[in-house]
Amino acid sequence: MEQPFRVCIICIRTFVHRVLEPPDDVKKLFQDYSQNGTMSMDDLLKFLSKVQGQNNAKEEDAEAIFNSLKHLNIFPRKGLNLEAFYRYLLGDLNTPLSPCVHQDMTAPLAHYFMYTGHNSYLSGNQLSSKSSVRPIKKALKNGVRVIELDLWPARNNDVVVRHGGTLTTSVKLLRCLRAIKEFAFQVSEYPVVITFEDHLTVSLQDKVAEMVTKTFRDMLYRPGKDGLEKLSPESLKKKILISTKPPREYLETQDSNSPHDSKKSSEEQGGDEKLHSSRINLFSCSSMCFAKQDRIDEGEQLQGEDEEMTIPKYRDLIAIPSGKPKGGLEEWLRIDEKEVRRLSLSEQELDKATRTYGKDIVRFTKNNLLRVYPKGTRLDSSNYDPFVGWKHGAQMVAFNMQGYGMPLWIMQGMFRANGGCGYVKKPDFLLRENDDFDPSVPSPVYKILKVKIYSGEGWHLDFRHTHFDQYSPPDFLVKVGIFVGVHASETKRTQIAENSWLPEWNEEFEFEVAAPELSVLGIEVDDDDTYGSHDFAGQTYLPISELRTGIRAVPLYDRRGERYKSARLLMRFDLKDSRECSERQKSQD
Repeated sequence: MEQPFRVCIICIRTFVHRVLEPPDDVKKLFQDYSQNGTMSMDDLLKFLSKVQGQNNAKEEDAEAIFNSLKHLNIFPRKGLNLEAFYRYLLGDLNTPLSPCVHQDMTAPLAHYFMYTGHNSYLSGNQLSSKSSVRPIKKALKNGVRVIELDLWPARNNDVVVRHGGTLTTSVKLLRCLRAIKEFAFQVSEYPVVITFEDHLTVSLQDKVAEMVTKTFRDMLYRPGKDGLEKLSPESLKKKILISTKPPREYLETQDSNSPHDSKKSSEEQGGDEKLHSSRINLFSCSSMCFAKQDRIDEGEQLQGEDEEMTIPKYRDLIAIPSGKPKGGLEEWLRIDEKEVRRLSLSEQELDKATRTYGKDIVRFTKNNLLRVYPKGTRLDSSNYDPFVGWKHGAQMVAFNMQGYGMPLWIMQGMFRANGGCGYVKKPDFLLRENDDFDPSVPSPVYKILKVKIYSGEGWHLDFRHTHFDQYSPPDFLVKVGIFVGVHASETKRTQIAENSWLPEWNEEFEFEVAAPELSVLGIEVDDDDTYGSHDFAGQTYLPISELRTGIRAVPLYDRRGERYKSARLLMRFDLKDSRECSERQKSQD
């Protein structure tokens, strides 16, 4: 197929849109695992086991692959020819990660990283964007399991969700709860935790208890005899848990418009004092926005409010109590054997604490929950380095999901693990009772990752033909790196595949990996621009410990983490112990 590009008024350049040929490695593998040009179902099973590392592959797996190709004219009755085999390798059944939940889900909640959002109701920046249920729905559909709502008093003795002391609008709490109920378990059956930042009087807390109880009904987890140390994601399937600071009685006498109500809770004040004064100055202006939003939401009725129900007290709904004890970090990290609790630290507080109390934080997070949240000056909804929290065992590394960028791509990549269910089991070295892991000590290299980038396809279906260049097809290159922080420990790049929507590279790279359980492989495709910055053409981040070996079709995502329909790479992954690689090298020498 020919593709014309206009160079000037009278000149047109024409490029041939060629067909992507299978790489030599694919041709060789097909030859090795086929007979007389046809790969039978038994041949395919051998290939899945020996090359793709799927030792537990069954006949139904091979049958599913055959069925996925039957609609193609290239599919012969007796088995797969080379072209059909190649289409399988590039297809959706050949992903680099397992689509299924496969980790042990019966351990206590504290043993898992949890996909956590910050200010989950905001649609944009932290200062003036709209509060809405849409970001909440989107987060849940993307697998987020921890939703944060800031509760504030409103007109007519109602409760709204908003970012206090800013120009952001408000949305009624009841609408947020209903959105959570509708979308909580559409992509994952594992529990959803709602963290409340509470700025309410006792009377309004009781109203929240009524809203929560009547909205969620049997979905709501009611704290019972078993403490959190005995509750697992498996035992809490399709349950919603409330986490907040237990109420203090004196709040009942405070006026809802007092200075107390224009502050964040004491949990999130650390490190945000400078920003706080500017928020107070904005409060009078933003109140007009709140009133307008309240009028829009008026008329909302509590579902089933005329039915007789036993409404527990607000305090009795709190499944995961949070808060900081009096005193400093030593007291905050004190371990109470009788009660599991949640501690919240700002990114600055965590960074400061890790310098002196690194091993203590790891010890605390073996049984208790630690939530980390962005500093208040991130008004643009940017994010921080999640690995600081993860390597200290923090289960809830809370991120702003409204924007995009490297930290958010890493977060999305980490939670593509374990079938994308929103819960990822923490590494054993963060959980061993008699061994306190020291995050400040560099881990030894014990894995070698080989990455081969063959080719790519699909951009011509996802983009208009002049998206990257007005005068010619794109010049794609691929960058790959190992991330154990927001900066890659090492980045490598392919050569440029010039003037092609179907680029071929056939380049292999090798990386040393110190802690694969806490490492992410970053892949970014760019269009080379000789006269300016490269044009973004897709990205994906993959948890290294979950990579399926062999030749895989790697889907690409846009800047915001939305998957492209067609753009993908064909790659090969090989992950070996460094000792095994050393011994193999010695034998070759």
